[in-house]
Amino acid sequence: MWRLNRFSANKDTMYDLNLPSFDTKIRKKGDRLEIFDPLRKKYVTLTPEEWVRQHFVHYLISEKQFPASLIANEAGIKLNSLSKRCDTVVYNRQLEPVMIVEYKRPDVTITQEVFNQITRYNSVLKVHYIIVSNGLVHHCCQMDYEQQSYHYLTEIPTYQEITQ
Repeated sequence: MWRLNRFSANKDTMYDLNLPSFDTKIRKKGDRLEIFDPLRKKYVTLTPEEWVRQHFVHYLISEKQFPASLIANEAGIKLNSLSKRCDTVVYNRQLEPVMIVEYKRPDVTITQEVFNQITRYNSVLKVHYIIVSNGLVHHCCQMDYEQQSYHYLTEIPTYQEITQ
């Protein structure tokens, strides 16, 4: 195991993120790298998107006081008759979903299509907060169901703020 502050998908691409670094558990298995996901309690393939997920979840827990026990990575939902997976779902203490986070790799621009994807997931979960991050840029929106709209927040709220 070793510590990485930057991730290289190949020798020509390095991914420094706009998120705090932390001690990651990374191992090599065959010809691929794996990173330990403490929420799923297992090693998963280290992709650029997974690199963003692990750093963002660590940020939510360490900086924004989100309880790890109320965060799920790769949470399954039914969208129409299709099985889909939300990258990360945060729950309140009554185990109701309150936030969805969608991750993209750092070299992917966050577009309207990315927001369309997360809002489709939200049509099932009906959370009050959605976040989209590529590890460099983070967009957080608060849903307004009365006006059928959302508005951008200048900062990602703490767990206490989203569950009040």
